[in-house]
Parts: sequence; structure tokens; C-alpha cells
Amino acid sequence: MKIQILGSGCPRCKQTETNAREAVKNLGLDAEVEKITDINKIADFGVMATPALAVDGDVKFSGRIPSVEEIEKILK
Repeated sequence: MKIQILGSGCPRCKQTETNAREAVKNLGLDAEVEKITDINKIADFGVMATPALAVDGDVKFSGRIPSVEEIEKILK
């Protein structure tokens, strides 16, 4: 499983990454967490507002910080 955090590296993006890593740890998943900061790559996902979170290339959240619990729900 590949989890991608899309954003410029702002505090909101960093919090999204922290929440994603915590959700992966809580669920005991073998997942790669990747940060994507390149604006062109972010646009390729169709994301207009960051932070965003994608799982295996499919955008699940955009424009807000998802909670650890929300991320856990989509990863189960």
C-alpha cells in the first residue's frame, strides 16, 4: 500500500503526514508513506487544495487535515 501526502510542506501538510503515519502504525500496516511537494505532480492528481492524501493513487482527502481516525477508516 502506498499513501501519498500531497502538499507544499506547510504545517497543515506536515500534520496530515503525522496523522497518516500514526494511522499506519495503529493498524500495523505495511505501507509506504510518500510526500509529494512538486506542484505539477499534485496537479496531476487533480488536487486543487492542499493538504491532500491519496491511497494507491486515489485521492481520499483534499483541502483539510484528516484525523487519525478518518485515515484509519479508509485504510481498513
